[in-house]
Amino acid sequence: MDSQGDPWDGSAMTRRILILGGTTEARELAGALARFDVALSLAGRTARPAAQPVPVRVGGFGGVAGLAGYLRAERVGLLVDATHPYAATISAHAAEAADIAGVPLLAVRRPGWERVDGDDWVEVADVRAAVAALGEVPRRVFLALGRQEVAGFAAAPQHDYLIRSVDPVEPKLGVPQAEYLLGRGPFDAEAERAMLEAHGIERIVCKNSGGDATYGKIVAARELGVRVVMLARPVLPEVPAVGSVAAAQEWVGHWAARRGV
Repeated sequence: MDSQGDPWDGSAMTRRILILGGTTEARELAGALARFDVALSLAGRTARPAAQPVPVRVGGFGGVAGLAGYLRAERVGLLVDATHPYAATISAHAAEAADIAGVPLLAVRRPGWERVDGDDWVEVADVRAAVAALGEVPRRVFLALGRQEVAGFAAAPQHDYLIRSVDPVEPKLGVPQAEYLLGRGPFDAEAERAMLEAHGIERIVCKNSGGDATYGKIVAARELGVRVVMLARPVLPEVPAVGSVAAAQEWVGHWAARRGV
């Protein structure tokens, strides 16, 4: 790579940071790195994304090659993958594109929840396994999943579903009984318990998203003795990673100091 396109050439352009976001951590980190030239990239799957503290780019890059080309064209000095823990495809593309473009990559990976006394969890590999774990007996099931995962539960039409999402689920789930809620976290444990009781929920299906914003349903399930069917986290690329916004700030500070930016 020539010096003009080299993100380590010592120019002001090396301050440019691209954050792949869509999470609370991405938004907080973007705000904390105001002294750099920061841009936030959102996939565009949410119709009404939360307000962000920095310029936002919405939409895909066109796969690995497209992202690598964008990093070079925009002279990005650091790529930060702060996407959702289950955004495995995006994380894989980020790792490959950063390697191709010669740009350092940092992943911000929120630690998952850990089982404690009183939790009744069934951990499964994917949506198909989650459907099987619900069993044949009709139950009242709360689906706390993204719109893309919900469709798989049409394979178990015997259940009565309560489905919560940020944006409306379209098309609707093809089952006889389904009710829909719109909501964006954080959700506190007291409100989650009231919701579960009001709807007579017997099973919860969710991801191990980690963090505090959606942990309320896990606390509520523990208190009510409701079983949780938990989708396991996907395998992500082995790249430099930290578990918090504070740790990411420190990492970026060291990166900037080493490169004199």
